[in-house]
Amino acid sequence: MIKIISNKKGFSLIELMVVVVILGLIVLGLVTFFTGGARSWISGQSQLEAQRNARQAMDIMVREIREASNIKENSTSYKIIFRTPWVINDLEYSWTGNTWEPIYKKGTVPPLINNVQSLTFKYFDSSDGEITTLPITVADALKISKVCIDLQVDVDKDSNPDITLNSDVDLRNFGL
Repeated sequence: MIKIISNKKGFSLIELMVVVVILGLIVLGLVTFFTGGARSWISGQSQLEAQRNARQAMDIMVREIREASNIKENSTSYKIIFRTPWVINDLEYSWTGNTWEPIYKKGTVPPLINNVQSLTFKYFDSSDGEITTLPITVADALKISKVCIDLQVDVDKDSNPDITLNSDVDLRNFGL
């Protein structure tokens, strides 16, 4: 007697196609999740680097301006020239006023910081009265005892500042 076995082991073509489609959707979801995470991490690193650079640039400007004896000249609100006791030539920080342009320090080739959206200087005399006349006259330059710096940096160039730093600098050598 021959016994006919009707049980066939294996998968049908339709079952295999369903499994491939389900696995494809799972892989697609994982790839989307990980690429989004990678983009977010890269963006965060870029923001962190920009913040670090902005703080370093502000620290350099504050340290050097603090040692100034007086502000010599200011032709626009984007340029500060000042005199220090230990440097023969005047020190200068300038920015063209165009969004995302770098700030340059006079005599240096690499910019102090890139992607600057705004840089403003405000000047105050010893009684905290703001000096608003630009360009600054010689008489007003001798009265300046404090400089307020406002720096805004826009890394992703979306016209919204990513980093905003403000600092008040009292001139240590005021009146010398």
